[in-house]
Amino acid sequence: MPITLTVTAKGQITLRREALEHLGARPGDKVDVDLLQDGCLRLRAKRGTPASVVFGMLARPGTAPRSVEDLNEAAAAGWAGEA
Repeated sequence: MPITLTVTAKGQITLRREALEHLGARPGDKVDVDLLQDGCLRLRAKRGTPASVVFGMLARPGTAPRSVEDLNEAAAAGWAGEA
């Protein structure tokens, strides 16, 4: 069943919830649009990267985890030119 959208005076359209759900797009995601030669568009949801991917990024095997206080002290020393 086709979904009919209306083009605004600014040349914009709003995708309906059912279309976004079909794409798998969620709030904060981006949508890639491919312009096809036959005048058609191809839409694909481009998922955002969750913040959780950074957890453990700087972990080094064999070293103890640093506390927030340790990190704050290291940052302050770096800004003061002491590191």
